Amino acid sequence: MGGIHGGMEAKWLGWWGSLGSMSQKGVTTYTVAPNRMRPLAGTLHAAFFNTFRRSRNQILYVLPPFIVGYYAMDWATKKNEWLNSKEGRAATGEEE
Repeated sequence: MGGIHGGMEAKWLGWWGSLGSMSQKGVTTYTVAPNRMRPLAGTLHAAFFNTFRRSRNQILYVLPPFIVGYYAMDWATKKNEWLNSKEGRAATGEEE
């Protein structure tokens, strides 16, 4: 029973990128020199304007609930202070 895989002879297929097939033709590869790469080019400019744009688009979803919450809390605080004052206790009929 010589060989591997049921008696068939093993064939070296090659390393990654050339696994026994014909090499491709007409494929052009481009590279950029390490001293020419600018991975952070325009990052601060884009970050500032993208943040402004995204905030502007979300303001109508965020601001109205905050306004309603602020006025509800302000009303509740004033109502609580009035109910716990002499005038409020007298108006509601509670004794001191």
